[in-house]
Amino acid sequence: MAQPVPTDEETLTLYNPPDETSREIDNFINTHPLAQELRRNPAFTESRPHLKIPEELRARNLTAGTLAGPNKIVVPPYVWSEKGGKSLVSIFYLGSDVSGHPGIVHGGLLATILDEGLARCCFPALPNGVGVTANLNIDYRRPAPANSYAVLRAETVKVEGRKAWVEGRIETLPEEGKEPVVLVEAKALFVEPKNASVYFHP
Repeated sequence: MAQPVPTDEETLTLYNPPDETSREIDNFINTHPLAQELRRNPAFTESRPHLKIPEELRARNLTAGTLAGPNKIVVPPYVWSEKGGKSLVSIFYLGSDVSGHPGIVHGGLLATILDEGLARCCFPALPNGVGVTANLNIDYRRPAPANSYAVLRAETVKVEGRKAWVEGRIETLPEEGKEPVVLVEAKALFVEPKNASVYFHP
């Protein structure tokens, strides 16, 4: 019998760091002023979406399995979603083993993170809460350093029926008093399949 999918709230208690480094990174994000600020905003719901994927399927998932773990996407990202699919903020840490060049995060990984994050942002605004990427445009602004924290910000800018347009960026998580540096910007169009109610909600 299939296990029930954890609630958003339950995902916040499911991660058990496998080592001291992961524990320190997880604690840093969890207690960061940005995380605390988002928790105080009643328009946002906090979750760790990767932990909704059943453990037996996680190993076959790109960002929750293949690219997750020590020196990669080190801890499951924290995500804050605004009601109605309006906007989203995610905090995560990228290690040394997801580099394209030594010390620089692979641009393809950043594109994948943006694709997933922008999709997750707008899905609640679509009729059946699901869609596929029709278009994704990316502008790389600065090299993204490996072994560092980053923030994804996304906003749904327009919804028409089964289509949603989303804009977003990945930026640094700066020290207090400093401004974030934008690393990558993206615009995307997501389309809900015509038979989504049948295929995704049997």
